Amino acid sequence: MTDAFPFSAVDSATALPNGEAPAPLGSDAHKRLFCRTLLDTHDPYRPAVIDWPKLDEETRGKIVSLPIWDMAVATEGRAGINVGTYGEEMADPLLREAIALDAYEERRHKTVLSHMVAAYGIELAPEPPYPRPRDPEWAFMRTGYSECIDSFFGFGLFKIAKDSGFFPPELVDTFEPVMREEGRHILFFVNWVAWWRRTMPWWRRPWFELKVIAVWFFLIWERIDMAKGMGDNSKAQENNFTLNGSKELGVEISFPELARICLAENDRRLAPYDKRLIRPRFVPAMMRLALRFAGGKKAGASA
Repeated sequence: MTDAFPFSAVDSATALPNGEAPAPLGSDAHKRLFCRTLLDTHDPYRPAVIDWPKLDEETRGKIVSLPIWDMAVATEGRAGINVGTYGEEMADPLLREAIALDAYEERRHKTVLSHMVAAYGIELAPEPPYPRPRDPEWAFMRTGYSECIDSFFGFGLFKIAKDSGFFPPELVDTFEPVMREEGRHILFFVNWVAWWRRTMPWWRRPWFELKVIAVWFFLIWERIDMAKGMGDNSKAQENNFTLNGSKELGVEISFPELARICLAENDRRLAPYDKRLIRPRFVPAMMRLALRFAGGKKAGASA
C-alpha cells in the first residue's frame, strides 16, 4: 500500500544508490521534485498538425468498431474541467503552474481524440455538458484515482494492440505521446496526495481521509456496476472496455496473462522517472494479490 490509498505506510524518504539527496514526502524538496518532473517533461506537440496515418479499410473498420470513443472523449473533457478548476484555487505558484499544465494536457487529449475520430469518420454521440465541479478537490481526486485505474489497464491493452497488430505501427507512434502523458499524470497525482496529506492543517486531515475512502468506494462501485451491465447494451460494453478490452482487440487472453502484461507495462512506463517519486501501488498490489490467489486456486484444483 502507499499514499495512493488511505491506509498507507511508506518511508518518509527514499535512499538512492546513485547518491541523490532524498526527498522526504511532504517536504518542499518533494513538492519541487514532483512538480518539476511534470513541467520539465512536457511535450509541446500540437494536435492540429498531427498527420493521421492512412488506414486500409479493414484496419479502419476495426478501430471504428471499438466501443470506447464516446467514453474516451467525455472522460478527457471531464478531466480537463476537474483538474483545471482545482488548480485555480492553488495559492502555491509552483503547484498552480503544474496543475494548470496537467489540465491543459487533459484538454489536449480530448482535442487529439476529436481530431482522430474526424480523420477516420467515427460517429460520436452528442457530448455531455462539463459543469464546473462544486467540490474541486473531490473532482480532482476522482479524476486522479480514476486515471490510476484506467491507465494501469490502458498501458497493458495498448501493448496488446501494438503487439497483435490491431494498431498499425504508425498509429501506435501517433498515440505514444498521450500514453506517456497518462503516466506522468498519475505519477504527479499520487505524489501530490502524499505531499498534501503531510502538509495540510491537522484539522483538515480527517475530512480528507474520508474523501479518499469515498472516492475509492465510488470508483470501485462504478466499475462493479459496469461489469454487471456488460452485454446489456452498447453503453455498458463501452464503459467496461478497460476490464474486458483484450476481447475487443481480437485477442483471447486469460486474466492472469492480462494482469502480468499490465504490471510489466506499468513498471516500464514509470521506470524512467526519478526514483525518489512514489508510484501508484494500490491497483498493481491488487493485481498481484489476484495473481497469487489465481495461482493458489489453480494449484488446488490440480491437486
